[in-house]
Amino acid sequence: MSDGFTKARAMNFPRQVLAGHGCVGQTGAMCGEFELKGTALIVTGPTTGNLAAGLVKESLEQANYVVQQVEVGPATKENLVKVEEVAKDVKAAFLLGVGGGSKIDLAKLASLNLKAPFLSIPTSASHDGIASPRASIKDGGNSLSLNAKVPLGVIADTALIVKAPYRLLASGCADVISNTTAIMDWQLAERLRSEDVSSSAANLAKYASESIIENASAIKPNLEESVWVAIRPIIISGISMAVAGSSRPTSGSEHMFSHLLDRIAPGKALHGEQCGVGSIMMMYLHGGDWQRIRNALQMIGAPTSASELGVTEAQLIESLVHAHEIRKDRYTILGDRGLTPDAAERLARITRVV
Repeated sequence: MSDGFTKARAMNFPRQVLAGHGCVGQTGAMCGEFELKGTALIVTGPTTGNLAAGLVKESLEQANYVVQQVEVGPATKENLVKVEEVAKDVKAAFLLGVGGGSKIDLAKLASLNLKAPFLSIPTSASHDGIASPRASIKDGGNSLSLNAKVPLGVIADTALIVKAPYRLLASGCADVISNTTAIMDWQLAERLRSEDVSSSAANLAKYASESIIENASAIKPNLEESVWVAIRPIIISGISMAVAGSSRPTSGSEHMFSHLLDRIAPGKALHGEQCGVGSIMMMYLHGGDWQRIRNALQMIGAPTSASELGVTEAQLIESLVHAHEIRKDRYTILGDRGLTPDAAERLARITRVV
């Protein structure tokens, strides 16, 4: 920068990350170490509530905490209001998001709005939001990506996560693999638009994606060891966003493609699955090794084609054509004008996505 000064910016990280077999039993002890007092509110869903939330509640009660619970569905504005109202009613001093990404996102946003600490306790790992300062929430027909609170602590119990459908873990791995193109987009924006790049954040995000790619053959269904291999890079990917102060190191053109596909073909595929397929194509546009990404995804068992995503060729091509419109403020390999329909179709055919 010309004046030699940089703007001050806070970087918030989880104070403690526990990952391993049975570590959910240490929830109460972790809250004690953080010197948390008062009523704990568990934010969970109907599917995870019975198993994981019960174990969390037991651990907290053994540490003499008063525990309340709220059961919610998807991450919507209505469910966020519900969580906040319950938190106020029970005078919750801190929150624990126990479940998949949507429950953690709701706890994350509610804790920010209520100025209360929160712990992230994932029961699946379908994307890299476990430890990130970002949350996705649906407001009517729109999906919003918002700034949220970084968890005070993360407890990733591999014995719980391995019980979730394997498709969720494969999707989380695909989401992290897609960091490769997000970083290239960020560096392109630095060269062409003088955008500030945090090399620390980029290196963390790259380390996470390379860890998944290099260990792809070890990530298999019904194997707790696979969860252990995948969970650290997934958490580190989220922390890279805290370092950057934005989602830039983990979200570029491949995420724009995914968000557009959500509009055109909602509910067909998981976020991470779409980002993985997007990353194959965006890597081709960058002139990089798109086949390496495709091979890693196939090895893990994540989708690499439109048919595997459950969308039509026409829907996929339309998503490619309009992806650049998603975030005008974020420069990527798609540029300001995007791809023509012919170029989009050619890209999808060359990379064997259609």
